[in-house]
Amino acid sequence: MQYFIHTLSNGIKLVHKPVDSLVAHCGITINTGSRDELPAEQGIAHFIEHLIFKGTGKRKAHHVLSHMENVGGEINAYTGKEDTCIYSSFMHIHYARCLDLISDIVFRSSFPEKEIEKEKDIVIDEINSYKDSPGEQIFDDFDGLIFKDHPLGNNILGTPRHLKKFRKEHILTFLKRNYVTHEMVISSVGKIDFQKLIKLAERYFGHLPATARTLPREKLNGYHAEIRHVKRRNHQVHCVLGNRAYRADDDKKTALVLLNNILGGPGLNSRLNMAVREKYGLCYNIESHYQPYSDIGLFSIYLGTDHVFIDRAVFLVMRQLERLREKRLGSLQLKRAKLQLQGQVAISFESNVNEMLSMGKSIILYNKIDSLEQINHKIESVNATELLEVANEIFEPGQLSMLMYKPR
Repeated sequence: MQYFIHTLSNGIKLVHKPVDSLVAHCGITINTGSRDELPAEQGIAHFIEHLIFKGTGKRKAHHVLSHMENVGGEINAYTGKEDTCIYSSFMHIHYARCLDLISDIVFRSSFPEKEIEKEKDIVIDEINSYKDSPGEQIFDDFDGLIFKDHPLGNNILGTPRHLKKFRKEHILTFLKRNYVTHEMVISSVGKIDFQKLIKLAERYFGHLPATARTLPREKLNGYHAEIRHVKRRNHQVHCVLGNRAYRADDDKKTALVLLNNILGGPGLNSRLNMAVREKYGLCYNIESHYQPYSDIGLFSIYLGTDHVFIDRAVFLVMRQLERLREKRLGSLQLKRAKLQLQGQVAISFESNVNEMLSMGKSIILYNKIDSLEQINHKIESVNATELLEVANEIFEPGQLSMLMYKPR
């Protein structure tokens, strides 16, 4: 497995993995997201992601949307807390078409006032759809609990109140401050010679002036565990509990990834699934998550259950956390846990589009990409003592916050 990396004269990085496939994937990742919004801008990063498809200086909206679809390709985008990505999947002979379109919509979108007003209603509908999905909204509200009074705690979608105030000048101000060349990575997985890809990147992106971020991200504030119950018109009780965790480049990150996988990862044999669902049938869905950011991380556990079972379910969750804090994994348990995680990582590498997206993010966070062999080595290096130390730091009961949606 080989990755090629090149930096354009204006600071935009280019990373490519050659694969012998008819289908290629290419996109641009921008190191900006909802945490880079000022208080009056809540939701504008995601709003811009919608608006860049609404027309440019040389393309109307339907031309933007059909440019890749006319040759059987797809164009898509997402906005996160710290990143925005615009990407496409297409037959490998259409690299030039892809890069031309991405450059056009990222740097030359026209943001027509009529489209801005129309898109406000669409995003407000998106916000309302989340409010109808308590199992999704609770994660956003839990972020607000863990990162209270900090941009990381804000909903990526923003609020209707903020959205209604956005004008074209607000959008252009955010773009000038955050869509800077030194915070951008073009990532590619496909069948193309790297030197040819460099020439295409130079043609469509190289003429842009070099720009850098001038406003630093807001530093983290203090954290105090909090328990909050919210009455809602739900049939189920929805519950999330968790704690702040390690940043993306922390040496303990791999141990927590492994620990999270053991506790409540995607495998049906996770401890939470076996202890709460399989043994007692108390819930349909129970899972844990670890999300690392550039300067902090978030660990959380989610479950949904009937109100008569919630106390028992939370007790069983806390008991599993206690066992991981107090009992060292045996050598056979640890070996099985590592094999399971390594297998999941290997499967994820089979998806070229997912790898293309992760490559861009890796360059932004670490300025490098770990191969599958390097990731496996990091997993193998984790020992039972390290897992115990991490469990005691992250699963400390006094540091766990909890948010619960209870039926009225």
